[in-house]
Amino acid sequence: MMTRASNSAAHKPRRLNQQNSKLMKRHIGMAFTLALCGMAFGSTLLAASPAKNTVIVYCAAGLKKPVEAVAEQYRTETGAEVQLQYGGTGTLLAQIRLAKKGDLFIAADDGTLADARKFDVIREVIPLARQHPVIAVRKGNPKGIKSLADLLRDGVRVALANHEAASVGKATVAALGEDYAPLAAHAIVTKPTVTEIANDLKLGAVDAAIVWDSTVNTFTGLEAVEVPELSGRVENASVAVLGFAKESAAALRFARYLAAPEKGGEVFKKAGFNPVPGDTWAAKPELNLYSGGVNRPAIEGLLREFADREGAEITTVFNGCGVLCASMKAMAEARNPRFPDAYYACDLCFVPPVAKYFPEAVVLTETDIGLAVQKGIIGAEKAAGLSDEESVQLIMAPGFSTAEVVSDLSGRGVGMDAVLSIVTRSGERCAPSARSAGAAGCASPSRCPWRSPRFW
Repeated sequence: MMTRASNSAAHKPRRLNQQNSKLMKRHIGMAFTLALCGMAFGSTLLAASPAKNTVIVYCAAGLKKPVEAVAEQYRTETGAEVQLQYGGTGTLLAQIRLAKKGDLFIAADDGTLADARKFDVIREVIPLARQHPVIAVRKGNPKGIKSLADLLRDGVRVALANHEAASVGKATVAALGEDYAPLAAHAIVTKPTVTEIANDLKLGAVDAAIVWDSTVNTFTGLEAVEVPELSGRVENASVAVLGFAKESAAALRFARYLAAPEKGGEVFKKAGFNPVPGDTWAAKPELNLYSGGVNRPAIEGLLREFADREGAEITTVFNGCGVLCASMKAMAEARNPRFPDAYYACDLCFVPPVAKYFPEAVVLTETDIGLAVQKGIIGAEKAAGLSDEESVQLIMAPGFSTAEVVSDLSGRGVGMDAVLSIVTRSGERCAPSARSAGAAGCASPSRCPWRSPRFW
């Protein structure tokens, strides 16, 4: 579905109206994400002034049949308008770069979308269907074509798609390498879209053409010849949101509809395509996010921007990561439907306890945080020279506290100081120590070897 992880700004340590002591340790922020969507030829011209909220779509010609059907279904169900323009994928990208307008780009291959990203004209990408090149012939294969070599025989008329304009032409060049040149020299016609060469084949103007396997399924009277040189070149037909889309939420709504298994996916399947399963359709998707409370200042604004752009509703739960991990474990065991879709841990320590519930993890931030102490407990110069062990021992310092609110019972910075005093009077030694456990967790154990009941 949606882009599941938004890069957030680095967290900054909270100051408790106290002096920051420059005692630094590395703090890793990680986010878990779920695994968070009849043919005509030539182009349909864009209207000069599309209606407000109309989604303008540039669509690869070979995908016209299913996309046109999905757009009509979408209009009927939602009342929203979709305006379509068709052409070769490469040709459409050139038009998009020149016009700098529109909302969606439906490309027939991954390479063109990589180019579009390089030119910085697309944002979110949702795969719709997988396809690969095949040799197309008329029903019954009257020329007996079984291999690429057969295409070079005398008397075999071959049509190819222009590799600069059409995705299937680009994929064919990539698949065949140096073997493409003799085939191109033998071809009697080269055209800018896959549908045009498929139509030439259907009409008998040529004997064979290299098209997408899905294209064969959309034309009656044709059949596919699979050859190993082409069958391994699998490409995704995908829909991408354009960077200059004026209504990104409306564009993403139609994009998700195209990819939804019970909506666009079903139409693509009936049209002979191999659809890529997307998220179940929802006009306003809901995302449930758990996040460590320390992340809140950094991500709240980003989440609002994300919700507005995606047209989604985000429910956020901020709390201590230990509390969140315990809650997720309890919900997982009870199969609770409100289990979070994404979890943003405030520290690496809180990743392993719930790692099995999420398919992947993405590191979002790596931030220096400081240990804040009351002014006068330790000077900045001395603090800068402390070892990790000495830094941790500051928790025993009189007046040290991380509480935001001071009450009669807590927050005054006397708890650990009192423990140290009692232990010392008992003749024992209490030494807190720093220990890094990497991905396995973290801890700050204290060694207090009691040998008498005099503690209380």
